[in-house]
Amino acid sequence: MEYMRLKTFVKYHDYPLILAVCLLSLFGLVMVYSASMITAVVRFHTPSDYFFQKQKWAWMIGACMFVLTAFIPYKHYARKKFLQFIFFAMPMPLLYVLLFGHTANNATSWIKIGLIRVQPAEFAKIGLIIYLSGVLANKQKKLLTSPQEALFPIYYMLFICLLIFLQPDAGTMLIIVAICLTIILSSATSKWLLIKQGVLFGFVFLLSLPFIYDEVFTEVRKARLYSFLDPFAYAQKEGYQLINSYFAIANGGLKGLGLGQGIQKYGYLPEAHTDFIMAVIAEELGLFGVSFVLILLSFIVLRGFVIARRCPDAFGSLLAIGISAMIGIQASINLGGVTGIIPLTGVPLPFVSYGGSSLVLLMMSVGVLANISAVANYEKYKTEKQNNIQKNHVSFS
Repeated sequence: MEYMRLKTFVKYHDYPLILAVCLLSLFGLVMVYSASMITAVVRFHTPSDYFFQKQKWAWMIGACMFVLTAFIPYKHYARKKFLQFIFFAMPMPLLYVLLFGHTANNATSWIKIGLIRVQPAEFAKIGLIIYLSGVLANKQKKLLTSPQEALFPIYYMLFICLLIFLQPDAGTMLIIVAICLTIILSSATSKWLLIKQGVLFGFVFLLSLPFIYDEVFTEVRKARLYSFLDPFAYAQKEGYQLINSYFAIANGGLKGLGLGQGIQKYGYLPEAHTDFIMAVIAEELGLFGVSFVLILLSFIVLRGFVIARRCPDAFGSLLAIGISAMIGIQASINLGGVTGIIPLTGVPLPFVSYGGSSLVLLMMSVGVLANISAVANYEKYKTEKQNNIQKNHVSFS
């Protein structure tokens, strides 16, 4: 398949999807500046726009990656050599992180090169999405008669998740598991096989639990669980951020206090520009600002599932489902943590929270989604044109 021509891409690409991503990510830049300016000056002794400038550069890199992936035909990713490259390359940076990684916030999850920090676990998301989609799509016919063909990619996914869990980064691991399960359930993989593997995994986990209890249920994780159940009982410790998130949401009301006028970012929310940026949005822009973000996020996710349904081949459909699930699951976990519906996991809000690796990954992924949409639109146009030609030929005959 040749690279899509500029004229063809401009005519058939998904303008509503791209507009939604641009609006949401640019809005995120504004909110990163508003949420981080106090933290930058008081906590890190840097200029007030320090985090904004870093996020701006990440956005520019992400925009370039979006254009690049939007023009590369997605079917190239399903080639055997590319899938083999992902298979061998993906574990390497994760193993490097475990041995020589940079530690921050009780997790060794980054590779630090000068002033730049890269989080390999973020890029493992799109790597696994492409790998699973490619392998399961290529084995689609075999899976109907030989369900065990799906075991190897499933075990490979669990191996990658184990490397991420050991950092430790349970939040990202759970997101990846949920994304991969969505792809697997959407494929021709036997559901009975998944049930049997789930029971087997659960049995092995229970048998090994006495030996790995301290590694799984660390003091930090137990504290987060206790503060989730009753944050006001731990108001000065683990429940501190969640309670102040409640205050921020309550202060915002319908219209908010005004952009830049929030109070909770003055040291009350230590991670205001990352995990709790939605609390800042709620306080400063009120229900209107929150609704703006939720509408755009919902549109992007639903648009992705529509693209998956319209895609003419299994690989493109699974790829679109995986990317849409990644955005939707990550947003749900972040919003659940900010509102106290689920325990805090330290997951950024897609396109909005501060985080260069996350933003670049998401822009790359949406570029792939835009290419799938453009190809689907073009294929639909060619089919309709061919049908019209045949119809006219029959009528003239």
